[in-house]
Amino acid sequence: MTSAGREPLIDLQRLVVAVRRRRRFWLATALLGLIAGGLVAVLLPSPPTAVAKILVIHPDDSPTDSGTLMRTDVAVLETTKIAAEALGKLGSTQAPEEFLKDYEGLGLTNNVLQLTVKGGTGDEAIARAQAIADAFITEYVARNQEAAAAEQKALLDQRDKAQEELTPIESDIVAEEAKRGGANPAQLERLYSRRAELTSKISDYDGRAQEAGIGTPKVAAGTGVVDAPRILPRSLLKTIATDTGIGFALGLFGGLALAAVTSVVRDRPVLRREISEHLGASVLAQLPKPPRWWFRARAVRRRQRVAVTLARTVREDGGSVSLLDLGARRTTAALAVDMARELAEAGPVSLVDDLPEANLRALAGDVEVLDRGDAPGGERRIGVGSIEPGTSWTDLEFLGKETILVVRAGYANTEWLHTVARQLADRRIPIIGVVVVDPDPRDHTDGTLWDGLHTALRGRSAPERPLATLNGTRARPPMPYRRPENHDNAGAR
Repeated sequence: MTSAGREPLIDLQRLVVAVRRRRRFWLATALLGLIAGGLVAVLLPSPPTAVAKILVIHPDDSPTDSGTLMRTDVAVLETTKIAAEALGKLGSTQAPEEFLKDYEGLGLTNNVLQLTVKGGTGDEAIARAQAIADAFITEYVARNQEAAAAEQKALLDQRDKAQEELTPIESDIVAEEAKRGGANPAQLERLYSRRAELTSKISDYDGRAQEAGIGTPKVAAGTGVVDAPRILPRSLLKTIATDTGIGFALGLFGGLALAAVTSVVRDRPVLRREISEHLGASVLAQLPKPPRWWFRARAVRRRQRVAVTLARTVREDGGSVSLLDLGARRTTAALAVDMARELAEAGPVSLVDDLPEANLRALAGDVEVLDRGDAPGGERRIGVGSIEPGTSWTDLEFLGKETILVVRAGYANTEWLHTVARQLADRRIPIIGVVVVDPDPRDHTDGTLWDGLHTALRGRSAPERPLATLNGTRARPPMPYRRPENHDNAGAR
């Protein structure tokens, strides 16, 4: 078996080919997603939705604001406090936590808030939107007024503290002035300066407290609903198109992802290069997947050309050869019949049937078909058997001294291919080559072993053994490399 070197963790070429081979699966999931999306749009239509726009005036707004204030308003809108107040206006007993799932806010600009509300009917959605908007505006204005009242109280407290500090200073000034000639000028100057400072603070606190007491009239007057609640128009065709598109995309991506994951987990070689490496034999030919209805005549011609190639390969030896199937029983049986007819031109040929469920006798026609125990010893024969799981390995020796493997791409995993190669090597059955069935049409990998003979070295020959003594028969010398024929284009020659 050739040395493939250090393999990558994920072979992208193999992954792409494996996913493409399972296109029926992911196209089916995409179709199911499309149908499911259409059914959801028809059977589970979206509830009526009302939308309203609220103008929110921020007392601390500035041109440099990055939207923080509006994000705060949206967060406050989506709280249980606003939901509970709105439910109170509606007279509903629904839980605020559940009601929060029926509406959402979106900041369109720094001062415009859009409210979207769902309801059982159009009127209910509009009523809910109006109640939520009123609850938010009431809470917002009250919150700003409470903030202004708290600021006024803080300023008045500061003014009172300054007034309390000013009273003893006034007394000290009166006492110092009463001394007349004995008054201390420096002390008087300090007291006068402190009194002026406190008087200025008291006047400032008083003015600011009066302004804060007025409140925020701009906020109260400017904040309100600028776009009354209205029902969003719904188009059934647009809804169906949207839902089916989403379902198709989800089904497609889900199918692709599942196909990719399963292809990696199952570890089933699909490339000619991989099949050749794991079996230790070169690919001699390839056949497309047998058609079910159309193009049967073309498939028969392709199979006959492959049979000619295989017959040319084994014609020089008069011994027995076997065709062992792995995932393509009908193709293996038909190919064996075609090979027998091709070799019958040089002498009598019989088929040895050990391939279950292939109906080889019905396909053989005028070709003699024998059971494994009835096979004559001196006649050229072609054994037809299976190497699928459950195979009796000891019976393969009676089918032929050499073998050609007919392997369907992507059928067996790497472990089983290694098992087949090891079992054949242990029984000294050389592998002449491999016929790949149902390969990927875009697989251009090389299925030839370049580091050895054109066939596997298992049991056929080895550097330390003479060619003339192998299993009591003369082994065939190494043949020059012959490139596998492309039977898809052979008809053009």
